Formats: sequence, structure tokens, C-alpha cells
Amino acid sequence: MHVTLPDGKRLDLPQGATALDAAGAIGPRLAQDALAATANGDLVDLMTPLPDGAAITLITKKNPADAAPLFRHSLGHALSQAVGEFYVAKGYPAEAVKRGVGPAIENGFYQDFDLPEPIKEEDLPEIERIMRDIVSRGLNIERRDVGKAAALEQFGYDPYKVELISALPDDEPITFYAQGDYVDLCRGPHFPNTGKLPLSFKLMSTSGAYWRGNENNPILQRVYGVAFATQKELDAYLERLEEAKRRDHRKLGRELELFTIDPLVGKGLPLWLPNGTVLREELTRFMKEQQFARDYQGVITPNIGNLDLYKTSGHYQNYSDSNFSPITVDDEEYMLKPMNCPHHMRIYASKPRSYRDLPVRLAEFGTVYRYEQSGELNGLTRVRGFTQDDAHIFCRPDQLKAEFLSVLDLTVLVLRTFGMNDVRFRVGTRDPGNSKYVGEDSYWEMAEGQIIEAVEEVGLPYSVEPGDAAFYGPKLDFVVKDVLGREWQLGTIQVDPNLPERFDLTYTGEDGAPHRPIVIHRAPFGSIERFTGILIEHYGGDFPLWLAPRQIMIIPISDKFNAYAQELRAELHAAGLRAEVDETSNRMQAKVRTAELSKIPVMLIVGGQEQENRTVSVRERSPEGLKERKGVPFADLQTELLERYRTRA
Repeated sequence: MHVTLPDGKRLDLPQGATALDAAGAIGPRLAQDALAATANGDLVDLMTPLPDGAAITLITKKNPADAAPLFRHSLGHALSQAVGEFYVAKGYPAEAVKRGVGPAIENGFYQDFDLPEPIKEEDLPEIERIMRDIVSRGLNIERRDVGKAAALEQFGYDPYKVELISALPDDEPITFYAQGDYVDLCRGPHFPNTGKLPLSFKLMSTSGAYWRGNENNPILQRVYGVAFATQKELDAYLERLEEAKRRDHRKLGRELELFTIDPLVGKGLPLWLPNGTVLREELTRFMKEQQFARDYQGVITPNIGNLDLYKTSGHYQNYSDSNFSPITVDDEEYMLKPMNCPHHMRIYASKPRSYRDLPVRLAEFGTVYRYEQSGELNGLTRVRGFTQDDAHIFCRPDQLKAEFLSVLDLTVLVLRTFGMNDVRFRVGTRDPGNSKYVGEDSYWEMAEGQIIEAVEEVGLPYSVEPGDAAFYGPKLDFVVKDVLGREWQLGTIQVDPNLPERFDLTYTGEDGAPHRPIVIHRAPFGSIERFTGILIEHYGGDFPLWLAPRQIMIIPISDKFNAYAQELRAELHAAGLRAEVDETSNRMQAKVRTAELSKIPVMLIVGGQEQENRTVSVRERSPEGLKERKGVPFADLQTELLERYRTRA
């Protein structure tokens, strides 16, 4: 057999040769430094036979980050081994520790356990110490191929491994990886030796996890760790985590009194408090202004619908796991609305349409309901009831690209308005081998082609993700990176030739014959709840003036200036700005501190000189810190603040 090196050189090797054999054939120093390899672009370890003719690249200790998934996977095995040793030291037999899966994940690894007694948070430092000891032992990590019978015998004490092994084909070898006395069922790949693993890792937390993700199965204990090639990367990651805790929208939601989730109301059903309602209404007003400028028509639809509606659309069949159970009313079945689109289809069908009427742009802030498992609920970002800034554009085929480009322009404008400029674009196409997709091939080819053509026309970088389309049509997703470097999928645009077919929607063409419209589904925010949760964390609660629920706090330096402060508040309020007066008996600096903690963007300090000259001293929160201006004429400041509010600066 042979492999090809990055410089194009051909390297002849014995049949079944590994990447370690390839490194050794090049030179003993390379074999010593090698950590892993790529074969035809895929990460492989040094112990796995290479495909004949593969193009390979060797990864060495000079660039360990290139093999991050491998060292994270191997550290997961070190964790598993360390937990076993931890319980043996407590007097339990080795077989008392049973193990689920333990893959590498983004930034780290985890391992699931069925344990004789739970791991406590205070146990993690000791388990981490044992892991570091395992690394220091320099144990060779060996790959072994075994038959199914031998595999079952090896793990007969562990029902989770037995279940996994039993599901594997009888005639294919099963791979184990071993390091010292520790052996585990695993496909790999792994580092060649524990001594080559980086020490820049940390165990973070434990949680419960259903075996194989099924809530009918036992709950295992999952231990999470993070790992990086260098200590500098680990330290930076841990600092980002601390910043994420400070920005957590659930924490800030409580502190800023934006929303609450009351168990008596129900899990995943947020209640918007007055401050949060102001924030939500500002978002809604912004979007409605944009929609009005683009000739959208507003509609309102009910929160439940006849089950036949969702059967016709296909949402009942294709999203069965996410729907709430139907309810029976007067011998008919109804369901909480999971999607707005079927309702909009019926609005379009409510009267005859001509080719002159198109495009028809229907928009709604419609509340929908999806069943999410309790363990997946998370503040505002994962809820059971949420409102979408939903719109459906019914257009002729010759109008499709122009309408798509208009929606694309709107979505980019929305993201830039909120300072979300780090965006990547993802085209979700169908997987022809998956039966979930409905409609004719020609429809799909046309719709996918139109999306890609539109994105290329405006010069946006994009990736194509086969299998990521909705069941009824392809889509363009906007994946945004926030200030902490986390990615969120926000807006989406979908091209749908199929729902008009399922609902038999038509328009009368110029030729007098019926024709089928195409629908564009569009939601720049996606969900108001999720978008708000992300915004809270993106801004850290420090909203710009136009978006801040509490915009201005007027702080009199003593009680005798309360009347002047109230006079200014009344004028600001009449002009449409949100202003308050702090009339508490606290000292001025304490009032300023309270306003800062409440993240109010503008503070106006008033005393005798300000009252005499009808001025204010201004303190503003900004990313650079507190900015101060003294003796600002109140009329000028009001004009300035109104302009900033109006332009959403």
C-alpha cells in the first residue's frame, strides 16, 4: 500500500500500516514527536490502519491544537480511569463503576457513569489530581480488535456496555482502547500515550443525563471537563465562562426585573415584567416600522387550531415530538399552535388572488407552543411558549429572487442594528436520502438554486449544509457570534414551494389560468424570547438608550431640588422618553451607585446651580466607563436624547 504526503511525495508502506508506521518511515524523530494524523482530511490516531492511497498529514507536538478532538477524547478516558481508581480507593470493587458514553465535545469532554454513590462537586479536584497522575505515568494507549463474544465477556458486569456491544454487527471486529489496567469499548481515535496529553484541562461540573437521551432510561451521572492545547487557552476560556456567568440572562433578568418564570404558571412559560415588556415592545416597534416600510400587512391568528389544519400542512406528522397533545372540543380535535404558517396559508386562501396582487406579504407577532423536555428549558432561550416575528411572502416565481434579497437585506439590517456584525450564513438543503422531505425534485432544485444565487449575488460567504432544510423547503440561516464568541442561530429565511401545493393555493395568471405561488417564510428575530435572552447577554444588560427599559434617572442632590427634578421628568416623559426621579433619602453617591447597578444608561444630577441655570450634570454609562458632562442646557440634552432614541443609535 502507499500514502501521499503533503508535498505530494508517495510513501510505500506494508499492508495495514498505521500513521505511526508512516512517521517511522520518514524518520525516528518524527515518530517520536507524532501525536496524530489526518487521512483524506479526517483525524485519525497513530494506531489505526490507514486506507490505501490516503493523503496524510502528520500532527506533531509543534501543533497539538490541530488534534484537539483526539486529546479531548483521550482525556475523557483518563477521567473514566480516574473515577474507577477513585472508587476503588474508597473500597468499592472495580466492577461497581459502570460507564455510559464519553465523547469529545467542543472545548472538552464528558463521561457518563452509573456509580455506587454519586460524585460530589468537592470530589472533582481529587479526581482531577488522579487524572494528572495518569498523564504523568506515560501509559501507552493501545488499540485492540476483539470479537463480539470476547467483548461481551469483558464487559459482562456493565449493562450499558453490553447494550452497546449487542447492537454491533456479529461479523465485524470490535475495537477496545487500553491504557495500563483501564480498558474501554471505543471506536477511537486517541493519542498514543497519556504522557503526551496536555495538562491544561479542568473538571467543571456534574449533571444528570438519561442513558442514550431517553427519559424512560436510567439517569446517569455526567462529569464534564474542558481541555486546551495550552494553559493560556484554558485560562482565556475560564475567564470567558466567568464573564458568561456575569452576563447570564437569567441572573440579569432577575436583577433588572425583566422576566420571571413562575412554577404555578408552568415551566418554560415566561412572564414579562414591566421592564421586560418595555424591552419587548421596543423590539416589536422596530420590526413593525421596518415591515411597514416594506409593505407588509399585519394579521392576527388564534393560539389554537383544528388538528386537520396541521395535518394538511404536515407539521403534525413531521414535528410530532415537539407538539403538545391534541385536545377534544365538541367532537373535534384541536392543538396548541406549533407554527403560524398554516394559519397564514388559510388567510391567503380567504379570497381569490390575481397575479397583479402578488407579492402578498403577511406578518404577525404570533405566539406558538412547542413541547420541550424539562431538562432542556433554559430561561428565555429555550421555552415552551414563544412569539415569532413571523411573515410569509406569497409571490410569483419571477418575483422570488427580488423578494428573497429584500428579506436578506432586512435581516442583515436587524443584526447590524444590535451590533451583531460577526455573522456567517448557512444554506440548509435537503438530504435526498431522507424520506422526511416532501415535494417534487424540481421544486427543491429551483428553491435551493434561488437561495444560493441570491446569496452569491450580494457576495455573502456561505456554507451548504445538506439535510438541514425544513421538511417543506430549503432555508438560509444566520449564525451570529456574540461578544463572548458563542454562536447563535438567529434569523432564518425559507423558500417553500410545497405548502402552497398542500393547501392548493393559487393565483390567476396573466393568461387567465390558475398558477401556484411560492412562499418565503421569514423571521429575522426568530423568537422574541430567545432573541431577548441573547441580547441581554450580548449587552450584559447595558442596553443602548433606545432599548433600555429605564432610560434616564434624575438624581437631586437633596430633597429641596426634588420639585425641579420632577419638572424635568415630566418634560422628558411628555417627549416620549422614559425618566424617573430618585427621591429616596440616600446620599447622592449612593443614588448614582444604585442607578449604575440598575444599568440605567443616563443619570442627570441636579442641584442649586443646575436649577438656577436650567441645566443638568450628565453621567452616562458606556463600554469605556462613566462619562461626565457638567452644565449641559436641559433643552439641548432633551433634543440630543430624543435624536438618539429616534435613530436607535
